[in-house]
Amino acid sequence: MAEEKIKIVVLERSSVGLDVSISMFEELGEVTAYNNTKYSEIAERVKDADIVVANKSRLNADTLGEAKNVKLICEFATGFDNVDLNYCKERGIGVCNVRNYCTAMVAQHTFALALFLSEKLSHYDLYVKSGQYASQERFSNFDIPFYELEGKTWGIIGMGNIGQRVAKIAEAFGCKVIFYSVTGNSTVTNYERVDLDTLLAESDYVSIHCPLSDITRNLINEETISKMKESAYLINVARGPIVNEEALYHALVDGKIAGAGLDVLCNEPIQSDSYLAKIQDSTKLIITPHLAWASVEARERCVEFNYDNIKEFLKGGRLNRIDE
Repeated sequence: MAEEKIKIVVLERSSVGLDVSISMFEELGEVTAYNNTKYSEIAERVKDADIVVANKSRLNADTLGEAKNVKLICEFATGFDNVDLNYCKERGIGVCNVRNYCTAMVAQHTFALALFLSEKLSHYDLYVKSGQYASQERFSNFDIPFYELEGKTWGIIGMGNIGQRVAKIAEAFGCKVIFYSVTGNSTVTNYERVDLDTLLAESDYVSIHCPLSDITRNLINEETISKMKESAYLINVARGPIVNEEALYHALVDGKIAGAGLDVLCNEPIQSDSYLAKIQDSTKLIITPHLAWASVEARERCVEFNYDNIKEFLKGGRLNRIDE
């Protein structure tokens, strides 16, 4: 297999950015790359492939049925819910993801959102740029109060690699860190583990870093939000459907919580009729377009880790296999 000219099909080249090269894949085989691929186009594009590299493209019996040569699927992501693992197992198709390539960036963005909100930076930036600052007599302005992170409680939902990185940064800011293990299987012992109700009630900041699953879908809803402090901030850099957007909208409008920072939504891109699209006050809500993972360095690592996965597969290895 390793000596053959294998065919590598990249279905979503643009998902890692056109500014990041994927030319290293050409060392391993004949590469055909598409910037984006619609569901209706997948089957035709992968029919002669040996290896498929994807991100969101749904790979299942419908799209892979005629692709008789496919032996490996590689993800430009950690998540793999676009792949039918049972079907791949029946076919003997290996599946690999990439891990820890964006941990630093997601943790960094978590605090970018939190600080933007809690320090009311949108308000003060506009205050200066509108000319109001230039027209005042005193040297400073702080008409909307803001507070320090030091001494606050930072609650983390999901203490995996990203959650642990966030915990370290929160500690550096002087926060007390508590966490909730969604599965109950966390082995982390250097931070206080609490139940969800306790975390919500005690935290000044709640950040979400758990995978989307049957037990996390709609985890943050009207009932759970009602248990949070009115002064608390919610940060979601995990998956959109973990948060009920209608409930969050009403909580923000009614002042049930102080603010929310989101990098993920239930529908991406955001829909024009989204509840959250109605909120234009950036001191209450900031939404970024699913970019927390996407620093240049992280995207370069994503490509490199996929290269490593393919290279090891061709040698008979099982690096980052998730189809066990």
